[in-house]
Amino acid sequence: MTADDAPRIETEWLTLPELVEVLGEPLGRVRRFLDESALVGTRRDGALKVPAVFILDGHPIASLRGTAIVLHDAGFSDDEVIDWLLTSEDSIGVPPIEALRAGRKAEVRRVAQTLA
Repeated sequence: MTADDAPRIETEWLTLPELVEVLGEPLGRVRRFLDESALVGTRRDGALKVPAVFILDGHPIASLRGTAIVLHDAGFSDDEVIDWLLTSEDSIGVPPIEALRAGRKAEVRRVAQTLA
């Protein structure tokens, strides 16, 4: 099975104005979250959008930033980071974003580091 046909988690996609509302933060701070990899977005359909599953209890998932940095260091683009996080990963048993949401940061980072 290739990454293209692996099961992907379904998620809503949030635009910058929606992120401002959901996070209760000004636009400048939301942009900083993106610049610092606390959130990862894509322009697949024109406007920049972020998967809603990257937010938990009104905040970016804390462990997302370090994981995104590990993947960026491995040469992943933002689109590839998002695809990897949303696609079921055999060695984890669930999509990596689900494991991060469940507090399994070390396990996800260990797998991400093997991709370099």
